[in-house]
Amino acid sequence: SSPFQASGYTTAIVQFASRFTFGSSPAMSRVIIVGGSAAGASTAARLRRLSEDVKITIFEKSGYVSFANCGLPYYLGGEIQLWSSLTVAKPEMLRSRFNLNVHIGTEVVSIDRAARVVTVREVASGAEMSHEYDELVLTMGCDALMPPIPGIDRAGHFTLRSMEDTSAIEAWMATKHPNRVVVCGGGFIGLEFAEQMKVKGIPEVHVVELAPQVMAPLDHEMAQYLHEELRKHGITLHLGDGVSAFQEGAAGKGPLAIASDVVLKSGATLQADLVVLSMGVRPSTKLAKDIGLELAPTGHVKVDETMRTSDEHIYAAGDAIEVRNRALGGDAMWAVALGGPANRQGRVCADHIAKTASPSAYKGTIGASVVKIFDLTAASVGVNERTLKQKGLPYKAVYNHAMQHASYYPNALPIHLKVLFDPS
Repeated sequence: SSPFQASGYTTAIVQFASRFTFGSSPAMSRVIIVGGSAAGASTAARLRRLSEDVKITIFEKSGYVSFANCGLPYYLGGEIQLWSSLTVAKPEMLRSRFNLNVHIGTEVVSIDRAARVVTVREVASGAEMSHEYDELVLTMGCDALMPPIPGIDRAGHFTLRSMEDTSAIEAWMATKHPNRVVVCGGGFIGLEFAEQMKVKGIPEVHVVELAPQVMAPLDHEMAQYLHEELRKHGITLHLGDGVSAFQEGAAGKGPLAIASDVVLKSGATLQADLVVLSMGVRPSTKLAKDIGLELAPTGHVKVDETMRTSDEHIYAAGDAIEVRNRALGGDAMWAVALGGPANRQGRVCADHIAKTASPSAYKGTIGASVVKIFDLTAASVGVNERTLKQKGLPYKAVYNHAMQHASYYPNALPIHLKVLFDPS
């Protein structure tokens, strides 16, 4: 005779409760997450919302979790002024709000799959401890690619992938006052950093890119708009040219280079007071390889739609995994290092670890990305013409050059659009 029965509220309450059932013994469930950035943090937060009882532990090698790595160049350029703006969630907040056990400065050094035990090491002290798990999530991301170029590890050379990297660059700039910056690599971070150095007032900024263009996701003719914009703002591009060596500064046209003389394969030499190495990334999969998880030919971890690896108790998400290419469909696979997909993958991990009644599935990535270069915005989604040609796939292209709103209305700006499609 409940007053709620006639309107269906009883059914709704039962359905809500059944959706968030966590296995058969929630109090005993122990989940360890390796890595505390996008995929790791989203896994933990979603899992806590699904269960108040599961014990969730995050081990993060660096000193920060859930930070805005896409914002690092803008902090160094001064457009983002507060360091705290880069920290999306601090360990203290994750502990108090979500009851998560967050250990920063702690590296997972080994995994015993049979015993379901991880061994961790405190970076500062070197002390090691062991922790048992019921389910393990690997979200270690990617490491900066460091080719074996002579002198690449000289002082004044930096990668830009972490808060620690940012602090190191900031300290170098504050003490050395660089006037000549060389950026090795014309991808997202490299171009954003180059732009921000000009915004900051650095007189001489060079971008060295081995490919004949910047921004590999774009086709060559579309990248020309970026080339023009970069040059218009005083950035010198060295395209189709690579670095052969970094050498101690020698007498040249100007003062001795504080960081290096950057010797290019073409024979040119660039004097650099600061060098940023942004030559790509590689998946951080040493742990996965060490314990025999199945890897893709590219070295990325193979997962299914539930984000489960070849071990039924180990999941993986983020930049270090291979996923379906939704733009090409079928069995096409690729690896995409982007924050949006990583966050979604973390939520899928949590759904399946929690055994929700209607778990989500990760169907793949379409690879949507965007970058701002001075007064231009460049975006892409799907695969480019170069990829379609390499795969021998049929396609047609349409170009459209129009204003973003009616040309007679003030402040109309052009949009240059290229669309690739399957003619069938």
